[in-house]
This record gives sequence, structure tokens and C-alpha cells, in this order.
Amino acid sequence: MTATEPTTSDEVQYRPHRAWYRRTDVVVPLILVALGYTMLIVAVEEKSFFRTRLTAKGSENFDWMYFWHLVPLMWQGLQVLAKATVLGFTIAAVLGLLLALGRRSGNRFVRWPFVAFIEFIRSTPLLVQLFFAQAYVRASDSLSWSPITILVVVLGIHYATYCSEAYRAGINSVPPGQWEAATALNLGSTTKWLRVILPQAIPNVLPSLGNFLVAAFKDAPLGFIVGVPELLFFANTVRGSDFRPTEPYILAGVGFLLVSIPAAWAVRRLERKIAYERT
Repeated sequence: MTATEPTTSDEVQYRPHRAWYRRTDVVVPLILVALGYTMLIVAVEEKSFFRTRLTAKGSENFDWMYFWHLVPLMWQGLQVLAKATVLGFTIAAVLGLLLALGRRSGNRFVRWPFVAFIEFIRSTPLLVQLFFAQAYVRASDSLSWSPITILVVVLGIHYATYCSEAYRAGINSVPPGQWEAATALNLGSTTKWLRVILPQAIPNVLPSLGNFLVAAFKDAPLGFIVGVPELLFFANTVRGSDFRPTEPYILAGVGFLLVSIPAAWAVRRLERKIAYERT
């Protein structure tokens, strides 16, 4: 068939729409993410000490042997940091959606508390929130949270307010005709949100959520303030015990890059894939 010949209906090949659970390009990444999530929760232990068994040569020159000796300790702190970030962001993703829905409530007595909470959390630094949470846990007789639990909860609440704004923008991006069609079909509120609005809003929000995940990973090292044995805690501990700041801090920076760069690449791939499938 030449370029000038018209295309007949018999020659057009149509591919039927496949559900997401029948697509390998969707199911395989979900399985890998679920396995990684499970390993972080089950296999990673929070060891509260970082002991070196090698003394660096000299007091100023960079010691490569000492540097490589610190790699297992860095990996130990990096796993704890990744665990806290993933658990905290899980809370943020779920709570953020609830906050976005509450902020859209038509009842102002329901909407205003949500707005006040979101603006208050967003307007205060994560560092101050961690200090306050630690002081509250220590002063409370009913709470006995571990340092990593404090970090996970505070990080989750802090980024839930940012995720709520992303969800709100995604919901507002749904065309008005979709809302009108759901109303015309007399769909219930739950059906309208679960089958019409959210399936169209969530894909628009995923790239923003990915960026917030990367930002949360870079903010999670503030957990060393409450005693979480993560990456920055490792660098500070080694510096204080061996009086060698160069090697541990450079290694901590390498650890951040090992996670941040692949995560940023995955977010960009997600943006391109969503943009392709929705055009």
C-alpha cells in the first residue's frame, strides 16, 4: 500500500484494552516494588552503633583503605534511612489523599480544620516538628515510641500536607464533564470517586509524588537528631570516635547519590510513560 492509497477498515489493526493486572510492564514493577518494600520492613534492623575496626593512617591525608572499610557501615545506615523514608512516605501518600478530600468538603466546619492543619504543618520546619515530637514522647507516659517510629510518623505527617496539595491539583484537573456525567448517571459518592474521579486524577499526581519521595529521602537524615541510626548518624558517629570527618561524610554523600539519582531517573521515566499513555 502506497502513501496515497486510503486505509480501509479491514486493514486497521485494533488492540483491545487490557486491564492493568494483565500487563507485564505494570505488574512486574509492582511486584519488584512490593518485594523491596517487604525486605525493607522485615530484613532491615536499626543497630544503634557504628564501630570501626581500622585506624586511618595519618591525620590529614585521605586514606582509601579506611574509606572502603567504612562502606559496610555506610550501607547499614543507608538501609535504615531508606526504611524510614519508605514507611514515612507510605503514611504521607495515604494521609495526603484524606487531607485533600477533607479540604474539598462542602461543609466549612469540616473544611476549615483541614485547611488550618495543612497550612500549620507546611509552615513549620521538619526540624522543629521532630524536636516537638521527641519532647512530647519523652514527657508522655502512654507513648513509648522508638526513634525511628518518631521519624516515620513526623515525616509522614509533614509530607502528607504537600501530597494533599498535589492530590487537590490532580482532582481539579479532572474535566468538569466527568463530574457532570457522574451526576447525570446518578452515581453514588463512593462510586463516583473510586470509579470516575480518582482513576483520572491519580496518574496526574504520580510524578509529583515521586518528587516528594526524593525530597523526603533527603530530609529524613534529620532523624539523627532524635537518635535514628541512619546515614548522617553514621557519619557523625565515626567522626566523633575516630576524628576523621572527610571519609565518612564523603561516603555519606555517595550513599545519598546511590539512591537519589536512580529515584530521580525513575520519576522522569514515570512522567514520560504517563504522558505517552494519556495522549
